Amino acid sequence: MKVWQYLIGGLALIGVAIQLVPNELPEVTTDNPGDLIGTGVVDGEVAGILKSACYDCHSNETKYPWYSHVAPISWLVAKDTREGREELNFSNWTNYDMMEKLGKLDDIAIEVGEGEMPMKIYTYVHAEAKLKDLDRKKLIEWAEALMDVVAEEEESTE
Repeated sequence: MKVWQYLIGGLALIGVAIQLVPNELPEVTTDNPGDLIGTGVVDGEVAGILKSACYDCHSNETKYPWYSHVAPISWLVAKDTREGREELNFSNWTNYDMMEKLGKLDDIAIEVGEGEMPMKIYTYVHAEAKLKDLDRKKLIEWAEALMDVVAEEEESTE
C-alpha cells in the first residue's frame, strides 16, 4: 500500500512541478487588417466554416480554452498553434504574394479533401470543428474558385 501512496504522491508532485515550466502561448490579436475574411473573397457560409474549423490554429484570433494553460497540454497547444500559423495564417492573408496564396489555397483543397485538416486530435476536443462532407466540399470548391480569382487578379495587374 505504501508503494502506491509514494507513486501517487510522486506523480502529483511532478504534475505540480511541470506547471512551473515556462510556456508562452502564441499571442492573440483581434485587430488583423490583412485578414482573409476582411478581404471580401469569402462568403458568410465559408467564413463560418473557416472560423469554427481553422481559425484557432491558422489565425491570430485563437480562442484558448482553460486546459491550454495547464501543462503538459499547454505545450502541445502552443506547438500546434505556432506550427499552424507558420504554415498558414489567415490573419496575414494580404501579406502573401500571388504564388504563396495559390500554394496555400491548393494545400487547403488537398488537406481538407484528404481529411487531414482539421487535425483529428483537435476535433476530438472541439466537435464543432469536425467538418461534415458538405462543409468539406464547400471549402474545397471555395479554395479552387479563389485560386482562379487570384490568378486572374495577377494577370490583370501585369
